[in-house]
Amino acid sequence: MHQSLATKCLELERFMICDVMFDCDDEFLKFELLYAETLIHSSTFPRDADFTFTMMSKGEASTVYVRKRPFLEEFLEKVAEMFEVVIFTASRSSYSATLLDILDPHNKLFARRFYRDSCKREDGHCLKDLTVLGIDMAKVFIIDNSPGVFRLHVNNGIPIKSWYGECPDYALIDLLPFLKKLVDVDDVRPIIAAKFWKKFNSAHSSPAPLPIRRI
Repeated sequence: MHQSLATKCLELERFMICDVMFDCDDEFLKFELLYAETLIHSSTFPRDADFTFTMMSKGEASTVYVRKRPFLEEFLEKVAEMFEVVIFTASRSSYSATLLDILDPHNKLFARRFYRDSCKREDGHCLKDLTVLGIDMAKVFIIDNSPGVFRLHVNNGIPIKSWYGECPDYALIDLLPFLKKLVDVDDVRPIIAAKFWKKFNSAHSSPAPLPIRRI
């Protein structure tokens, strides 16, 4: 494996949530991605789907039609070279495991997978607590289209716009140059904060105001 290893956690429906950690002398860079509406878009309607799979719901089989976000394959290949990729999704394993197996059939991209049962519940909301990864928070970052899910770790969070199947879209490929800057740093948080959260951190002493959605 690459000496400088980052772990990236992805959630399949909206985007991929990214949790990155640096690996050097027993240190790990973990990168967590939220995949829904970040890496893919799925629906029950056949609209130019890249692939399909069957999901059981309440005893009935439904066909799920999935579109890959533009540049998805290139994005995953590049980040897998830089980081160790870990999936962290708020979706149930019964749905996500099948989808992840399709995206990574040879288990070369995703090192670990965390599902909804690994999320933290707070006031009816689902939060992604990055401490479950057991990694130095200076070496972790998360990419998500819903910043509220990483409200516990704002300066570890990289926001990305949601994707609902529209084209053209360059969000994934445009993010790569910034991610490359995180590979060899001692602490990802000040770099992320300076780029994405400078105004927020100056106005708030706590990440609580970040909006989150109920699931």
